[in-house]
Amino acid sequence: MDRESYIQLKLFANLQNFMPSTADNFAIEAGLTIGALLAQLDIPEDKIKLVFVDGVRAELTTILDGGERVGIFPPVGGG
Repeated sequence: MDRESYIQLKLFANLQNFMPSTADNFAIEAGLTIGALLAQLDIPEDKIKLVFVDGVRAELTTILDGGERVGIFPPVGGG
């Protein structure tokens, strides 16, 4: 049985171009993985360097149940 839940989504640097207007209360299906979330947002996985869920580093296979804070960071260049 699918149930709708919500996450708080933060996208950093050039990923802000993908930020949905509902990022502070973004609806997901419970059980969604980070990888599936990226696909839903049309963010290519090669644009992602780090993902944090509730302040803890996460993988693309991490499952979201709702209520989490998700931060997604791109690779950082510079020098």
